[in-house]
Amino acid sequence: MTTVVLYSLGAVALVSLISLIGVVTLSLKGKFLNASVFALVSLAVGALLGDVFIHLIPEAYAETVNPTLTSLLIIGGILIFFVLEKFLHWHHHHGLEASEPAVHPVGKIVIVSDGVHNFIDGLIIAGSFLVSTEVGIATTIAVILHEIPQELGDFGVLIHAGYSRLKALWLNFLSSLAAVAGAITALFLGNMTEVFTTILVPLAAGGFIYIALTDLIPELHKTKTVRHSVIQLVMILVGVLTMVALLALEA
Repeated sequence: MTTVVLYSLGAVALVSLISLIGVVTLSLKGKFLNASVFALVSLAVGALLGDVFIHLIPEAYAETVNPTLTSLLIIGGILIFFVLEKFLHWHHHHGLEASEPAVHPVGKIVIVSDGVHNFIDGLIIAGSFLVSTEVGIATTIAVILHEIPQELGDFGVLIHAGYSRLKALWLNFLSSLAAVAGAITALFLGNMTEVFTTILVPLAAGGFIYIALTDLIPELHKTKTVRHSVIQLVMILVGVLTMVALLALEA
């Protein structure tokens, strides 16, 4: 059991470090980064929708014994993030953040949703190591490749929401630490991990659908030029196709 704990915690620590991929973008010039944010937001749209419809929802229905409940949990995830955004907008417009630079509420929503997703990743990784070391390593590799496009997209969304590059990187990293909490929870729950995951996965799927369709896509429509629109479409497809390609690792 000690080996399982060490492997699990080491794997989620590695996954958490992937969030620091934003360090690469910190070296870019401000003008270039600002000009490319719309492409990163587009990538985030593709990665979120690809993750939801290619990975999370099929996984949720494959594991459930009650498809109706799973559907309700997906809708519940959408409504939870709807209420969360309502609260953040109310908080934002009532002067409680007057001393801070203006930050769009979508930034905070992305941090929360990514935290939930990372928590699930931690559950899945540790649960896989409970099965065997080989399964755990394969799952960790799949999660790492899965995280790279999403973390890049999340970083772009945080910049777009109004955070500085350093703060966006720091918040992305803090959110990624939820994977460690997820792994510890899985090791504590043992065989109950699967039951816990079947509830969280559809909730996360609903949250990602909400963010992609209500917050990010409307932002993309603010760009009117044909050139930028084509780039947006290409980046969305890159995000989706990346998630499709990851199916080969999960087979």
